[in-house]
Amino acid sequence: MSFVAWIVLGLVAGALAKFLLPGRDPGGPVVTTLIGIAGSFVGGWISATFLHRPVTAHFFDLATWASAIGGALVLLVLFRIFFGHSRS
Repeated sequence: MSFVAWIVLGLVAGALAKFLLPGRDPGGPVVTTLIGIAGSFVGGWISATFLHRPVTAHFFDLATWASAIGGALVLLVLFRIFFGHSRS
């Protein structure tokens, strides 16, 4: 999968992570989108490295989407823990 496809996947994963974790984020929607993009890369790396499931084959693979959304959720939770409260 290409670099641009990971960015598009990250945008969607960030939006889904924001939908699954509603509340106010310290950085707003732009930072949440960037966290989603970073989360897709982190999720893909974790899936390939530790789970031995490379996600570079197809854009519409369930494992690819699950790892991207999972990575975005983890980064969004960590961002909220370290940089602000979601309910202020």
